[in-house]
Amino acid sequence: MTRRLNYVALAPDAMKAFGAVHDIVAGSGLPAGLIDLVYLRVSQLNGCAYCLDVHGRDLLKHGMPVEKLVLVQAWRESGALFTAEEQAALAWAETVTLVTATHVNDAEYDAALATFGDKALADLTVAIALINAYNRLAISFRAEPAAARARRAASAA
Repeated sequence: MTRRLNYVALAPDAMKAFGAVHDIVAGSGLPAGLIDLVYLRVSQLNGCAYCLDVHGRDLLKHGMPVEKLVLVQAWRESGALFTAEEQAALAWAETVTLVTATHVNDAEYDAALATFGDKALADLTVAIALINAYNRLAISFRAEPAAARARRAASAA
């Protein structure tokens, strides 16, 4: 896979704005591990290798066990491995990301609202929208995951 263009360098003001939103989400009061869990799940749904690499590593830094990390994709079948809050966040992330199929129905909204309340649900939805935007940039312009860069560098040496 060859990188198409450096969107960060070519659209610095837009990327700065995305960074500001990222900082707002990080300071929202939502747990950092929960935010990264949502970022990872959305990136799985969108097939964004770059973001999967970033947020998988972030979750490991937050102390998520590898056994749990590898089951994020199948969280609904993972029993009590994921907390009720994590399950609600993952369900909301899926329905918002897959909006053309789900239309974010009232039952899904009501369930998320019951878990998070108004402010946290708004913040969580901003986080989901943000990672969807980042995924679309990284996929469109073929951002290379750090793991792939490291492998390529090792092969070249």
